[in-house]
Amino acid sequence: MPHFDEFYANKLRGSLGVTDAESVLDLRGAPRPQAEASLAEMLERSRFAKGKTVAVRLDGPVPGGGETLFQPVGRQLLDAKRRGWVERLQTLPSQDGLGFYVALAGRPDKTPEAR
Repeated sequence: MPHFDEFYANKLRGSLGVTDAESVLDLRGAPRPQAEASLAEMLERSRFAKGKTVAVRLDGPVPGGGETLFQPVGRQLLDAKRRGWVERLQTLPSQDGLGFYVALAGRPDKTPEAR
């Protein structure tokens, strides 16, 4: 059997969820400005730390309710991915509720590996 990249191996195993993440950012019940600020702070801090995985949990839609945090948080995470701060971004599996599984890139290694 050929070697699978870890990303594709995880695809075969199933979607990565809350239990697979190293930490959880729970934004359920948070107002939009607070949620965006919390996410921005997490992303900023991740630039100076070791890469890790985070499950970002959001409130699901309520009948007759307004906009959820899914789109604004998703846009913020996509922007971070374009900047290279996020290595992988996917939605949480349905059993974990609404949210994202995020692999943060962390601080880039400035010293090349000596061989």
